[in-house]
Amino acid sequence: MSATGSVFADFKEAQSIGSGPLLAAALTPAAPAQFPDKLRSFYYSTNAVNVSSDLRYTLFQDRNTGVKLPKQEQNAWLEIFTAYWKAVGEILKVEESRSSWAKVFDVWKELANVLIRGYSNGGLQAWTVPCLYVVGRYLRTFAMRADAETSSQDSGFDNGFQDDVVTEFQNVKLEESARTINRMFTLCLSDRAPIEESRKWGIYETTNLLFKTYFKLNSVGLSKNVLRALDASSADMPGLEAFPKSHIVTFKYCIGVICFLDENYTEAEEHLTYAWNMCHKDAYRNKELILMYLVPCHMVTTHTLPSKDLLAPFPRLEKFFRPLCTCIKKGDLVGFDEAMSANEDEFVKRRIYLPLERGRDITLRNLFRKVFLAGGFDPPKEGMPPVRRTRVPVAEFAAALRIGTHAEAKSRVDFDEVECLLSNLIYKNLMKGYIARDRGIVVLSKSGNAFPGRFMIRTVLQLRSPYALSQRTSAPEIVALVVAQSTNLLRTRVHEAPSHGLDMILRRLQSNIQSCYLLVKCDYARRNSGRSSSGIMS
Repeated sequence: MSATGSVFADFKEAQSIGSGPLLAAALTPAAPAQFPDKLRSFYYSTNAVNVSSDLRYTLFQDRNTGVKLPKQEQNAWLEIFTAYWKAVGEILKVEESRSSWAKVFDVWKELANVLIRGYSNGGLQAWTVPCLYVVGRYLRTFAMRADAETSSQDSGFDNGFQDDVVTEFQNVKLEESARTINRMFTLCLSDRAPIEESRKWGIYETTNLLFKTYFKLNSVGLSKNVLRALDASSADMPGLEAFPKSHIVTFKYCIGVICFLDENYTEAEEHLTYAWNMCHKDAYRNKELILMYLVPCHMVTTHTLPSKDLLAPFPRLEKFFRPLCTCIKKGDLVGFDEAMSANEDEFVKRRIYLPLERGRDITLRNLFRKVFLAGGFDPPKEGMPPVRRTRVPVAEFAAALRIGTHAEAKSRVDFDEVECLLSNLIYKNLMKGYIARDRGIVVLSKSGNAFPGRFMIRTVLQLRSPYALSQRTSAPEIVALVVAQSTNLLRTRVHEAPSHGLDMILRRLQSNIQSCYLLVKCDYARRNSGRSSSGIMS
């Protein structure tokens, strides 16, 4: 009854070596490719009358392969595998179209309750906590399938009488799963055992399950209660670096999304950048999800756009963001509006429409900046370098707006509207100056920074901090990379500076970057003195 790769074999091997993931595999309701009959062989190894006695014998009483555990722990596992046997039976019936996902959810929920009871009564050890992850994950999956099944059945009655005010909520099972997963979260958070033997090591994975469920229920506000509970217990928790990276990356991503939806873009960018830097290099789907929110965050907080290299591995994101970026750079207002409309449904679904809409201000800034650059220079004073014209008629901005919006030749642009747009740009620090209404001109800053824009010198396009970069790159490569990138950006962006002034800026920039790098290198060596090193910073 216990073939290699079977439920019984996984349980016994996991108990012998103390492997939580292998033990969780024994409770997985999906057969592996190398053993497609795993669930079927387990279910048909006994029957409803003898299931308890057969499981007890196979798991614990067999003289050759039985596992020796304390009585209380044996009873807990016996209850768990009995509930699992019933759940597997319903899953097999669904595959044969003889049952429903609602019944599968109900029996799997009973398995979750039995598992929680096993931990609450002190019968199960903390190293087995991955079982909570698997049971909680499939509880959520079965809940969504059950709700989808119910929804499809209800759609057959659409032609009947309906209540126009009161509608039935379609996520009943998912709400039930959220309550059960919340109990798992509390079970891990409230454990008072020493940290070496504590269930607290499962806190972030159960939190992630809870967040995902709340997101699906469109109840993001409930996530804040979870965060408050985590903050209250932070003193008893190990540091984030002590937990598995997979748990922390998902946790930081979820926190970033929560902050994003609260329009706290600065904090959202911090959490999402942390998740990006920690994410595995081959986790393509995870990186795409992170960038879906990190790119709009970056546009709002720094007014910078993603590079082609950043989006190249992600065709879907390239399709969404590249047209917007192109129009923003050109100052093409009509193209920007068309690009927003083309993907409006997806942007609204992901809730990134409003942050991306703010890119219209940057588009308008770039359009008006072209007016400033096209104005040329004022007549130079004797012995002084030429200075760009800083007094620009409002009529010129109005003409640019007409061109940027592809307005008809006979249409008239309201100057009050143009002044309103200019005032907004000045207020948002996208333009420096003031409007002299009595003379109908805009007086711009003479400091050479009339249209402020942030240069991406600190490798924001790679979304890597200098410290993270230095861990992977040699010293000469870092200096060459940063200087080359900064030089190219400055040459393409700093149109206001005369050529001789630009060369001076570049020389000073190169000197400053090299000095800063030496300081970073010395600080890195100081902090890592006496510690084994792989020589990456050599």
